Amino acid sequence: MPLDYTDHQLLKLLQEDATLSNKELAIKLHKSIAAIHERVKKLKSAGYIKKTVAILDRHKIGIGLISFSQVFLKAHTFEVLNEFEKEVAKFPEVMECYQMAGSYDFMLRIATKDMDAYHQFLRHKLAVLPHVNTVQTYFVLSETKSETAYPL
Repeated sequence: MPLDYTDHQLLKLLQEDATLSNKELAIKLHKSIAAIHERVKKLKSAGYIKKTVAILDRHKIGIGLISFSQVFLKAHTFEVLNEFEKEVAKFPEVMECYQMAGSYDFMLRIATKDMDAYHQFLRHKLAVLPHVNTVQTYFVLSETKSETAYPL
């Protein structure tokens, strides 16, 4: 489904504030409520809108430490890579997991309460996974920019 200008504008608005009603979107885009409703429905069914979520303030819910871990695996077979992805996806502390090209195999963004919680996560969950060779972790000191909206 090719996107037109209105679709792009609609996606931009929804990325900024997914709580906007169809009426509010229609006013902003100078379209009818029915037209907006149909467009949103089509964007969802076509997979452009994967889900609608609330973005929480991590500090208010007790997540005080964000870290990025580079994971090096012992082997790189199809089975090993799939098994690692399947297992790491089960951990609630892992916010993002990317297979990487370059010197390490995976990059994980991990959210924990504090350093002790990270240490427990590393020792009892991540490092004990089969085929994990080395984990190299970097801890976030400050956050300058954190966006969830993609540029359109």
